[in-house]
Parts: sequence; C-alpha cells; structure tokens
Amino acid sequence: MTKTTRRRLAALMAAGLAFAAGAASAQQSATVRFEPGSDTATLSGAVKGNAYFDYVLGARAGQTMSVLLTIDGTNGHGSAYFNILPPGSDNVAIFNGSTAPDRFGEVVLSQSGDHTIRVYLMGNDKDAGKTVGYTLSVTIQ
Repeated sequence: MTKTTRRRLAALMAAGLAFAAGAASAQQSATVRFEPGSDTATLSGAVKGNAYFDYVLGARAGQTMSVLLTIDGTNGHGSAYFNILPPGSDNVAIFNGSTAPDRFGEVVLSQSGDHTIRVYLMGNDKDAGKTVGYTLSVTIQ
C-alpha cells in the first residue's frame, strides 16, 4: 500500500468515525419536581428514533412508584415505553415497561436515591426514526 493510499484510507476512516459520532442520538434528561403537597407529577415530551429521555427523581426505599405513559401523537405506530432504573444502575431496569399492559407500572423501591424513568421507542418507530409524543404521570407514595 502506498503512502498516498494509506492517507486516503485514514481520511476515509476519520470521516466515517465523524459521521458515526454525529449520527448518534443525543439523549436528554430532566429532574422530576413535585408541586408542594402533591405526590404526582405530570410530564410531557417526545422521543424520536434511537433517542431516549430520562426523568430523574429522588425517592426512598419502601416508597411505591407508579408510572403511567400515555401516547399523545405519533408519525409512526406509537411504540413508546418506559423502564424504571434504580440508583447507580448500569441500564438494568427494576421495571420493564415493554412487558407491561396498558403502559402502566408500579414498583416498591428497594433503595433510596435517584431513580430514573427512561422513555424510549422500540420496533419500527425506533428503526425508522419516527417521533412519539407522550405524557408521563409519576406518583410516589
């Protein structure tokens, strides 16, 4: 391989890596805040393709977290779901919303700390880059 060919190959590889980095979905996060005296928060948003949205909230061990996901609109099939991740999780959920009927889940928390509710897409909506709007109702008791 000539020096010129190696340079061209290196340039193509660098361009490919830059493209791949640019194609990666930016993830978003928000802190869940409850109004004074309320145990429920309602949040709205949208998620597209491979992206996901994390909602982070502090809770104590022994409390019950209830989550309801409602689809508000989509240019696909509306295949949005949510997982609940415990504090310090490496993407291992204590609740997997894709297996729950009616996009509702409830779990008694075994740890105190910041829990994450991750809203994401699956199937063709994820693969085709579709957008799904949603409302998330979160209750801590």
